[in-house]
Amino acid sequence: MNWDRFFDIPSDLQNSWLGLVGLHLREALLPVLAGLVISLPLAQLCVRFRWLYPPVLWVTTVLYAVPSLAFFVLLIDYTGQTELTVMIPLTGYSLVILVPAVVDAVRSVPQETLAAATAMGFGPVRRYVQVQLPIAVPAIIAGLRVATVSSISLVSVGALIGNQGALGNLITDANIYNRPELAVNAVLSIAALAMLADFLLVVVRMLLTPWMPRRARTTPKADRPDPAALALEDAAK
Repeated sequence: MNWDRFFDIPSDLQNSWLGLVGLHLREALLPVLAGLVISLPLAQLCVRFRWLYPPVLWVTTVLYAVPSLAFFVLLIDYTGQTELTVMIPLTGYSLVILVPAVVDAVRSVPQETLAAATAMGFGPVRRYVQVQLPIAVPAIIAGLRVATVSSISLVSVGALIGNQGALGNLITDANIYNRPELAVNAVLSIAALAMLADFLLVVVRMLLTPWMPRRARTTPKADRPDPAALALEDAAK
């Protein structure tokens, strides 16, 4: 193993190591963002119409059960050997994590808080955006952490279709050029990106929910601020 060539990326990938990192993040994070955008209104519909949740959950579970290679075969005639062919399945995979996370988070909002918001004149949309979602942030972020780490890992499968696996392409080239250091580079880089993304999401959660978690560990339970009350107070301003 030649460690001197650890960051020496083969020319067939047409990218530097930093270029592959940027490509990997784009292919991994855009599907998660798309999944979140789809999940938020879909979850509200599932909460409002309870009969809708089982079929939605069934569809997302079936999507997750479809192997990525089968997804590629279905899409490649329409989207070609492009990033889009990789990102569409990843968006579908993120839904099986995000939809239940958002539904459970929104359902956990106390009914008294919703009743108070309604009494203050909040309509369904404003109540969802300004009251329910802020209270649900910790659970939503928890789902995002799982979906993001999973997506960063699964991007590598794109190496099966025209070098669309970003850092995962290094594993393929490690076999082609007999350079095992490229495979080590790919594994370590992907793991580092996953840990960094997870850490940043924890920071985002702490910024969006100042009542959690450190202050909660040092403040007596009786003196801790009620997140539902804080969200309702902020929404009323």
